[in-house]
Amino acid sequence: MSSWIRLLIYLIAAPVVGGLLAGWDRRISARMQSRRGPPIFQPFYDVRKLWQKQSIVVRRSQNFYILFFLLLVIFTGALFFAGSDLLLVIFALTLAAIFFVLGAYKASSPYSFIGAERELILMMAYEPMILLTAIGMYMVTKSFYVHDIASHATLLVLALPGVFLGFLYTLEIKFRKSPFDLSSSHHAHQELVRGITTEFSGRALALVEIAHWYENVFLLGWVYLFFASSPLLGVAVSLLVFVLVILTDNVFARLKWQTALRSAWVVAAVLGFGNILVLSLLR
Repeated sequence: MSSWIRLLIYLIAAPVVGGLLAGWDRRISARMQSRRGPPIFQPFYDVRKLWQKQSIVVRRSQNFYILFFLLLVIFTGALFFAGSDLLLVIFALTLAAIFFVLGAYKASSPYSFIGAERELILMMAYEPMILLTAIGMYMVTKSFYVHDIASHATLLVLALPGVFLGFLYTLEIKFRKSPFDLSSSHHAHQELVRGITTEFSGRALALVEIAHWYENVFLLGWVYLFFASSPLLGVAVSLLVFVLVILTDNVFARLKWQTALRSAWVVAAVLGFGNILVLSLLR
């Protein structure tokens, strides 16, 4: 399949798949809590309702930053599924997160301001492991290009078990799930206001939700990359990881930001760097 076809499929299918995953997230979480839960298509209903509402902003530039946040998240996934350079993918992902933070800062609200600062802390927490994941994949495949990594003959997870586990730890942060939902909680019982997205409403908030759908599909695609030589296994593990993230979200309570940052760096040093060090010694 050519890179242009994969790119087109991602652009069209990612928001649909991401919305369905968000719906299953709510349904599975509800069943874990002995509730029935909302319909699977509830996220789509929510976005449609938000799109019809009036957007009330403190400053108009808020919407500018959110629009570019969405565009950069889509661009990140497009680079990934087109088989581009993994380092460029990481750069685009970081730039998207920065625009999200800038939009929250622009709102001049104490709640969104605190949420933005917590988001920056989480970025500091997950960036080292993200970079180590790309470096580990390069050491095995001798290429940073996603196309070459996906075409590798063996399962990358066999050579990078520590990197894979560290990346799973990072996923919990990127999905904004407990115990790392510091900047924006998805659970009403944990927040009176919703952190970084407090001052966003209407279409701006709908764009944030759609951006998260694109981002989640891209992140699960990265999980698949560890098992790309066996497509069925890759899809199965990606779905299993998605359920594991939901389970962790419902089992663990929120960590303090100091503990979250420290634990993420320890995981990156022990699992990520340790795996790369062993790999370099064996080679």
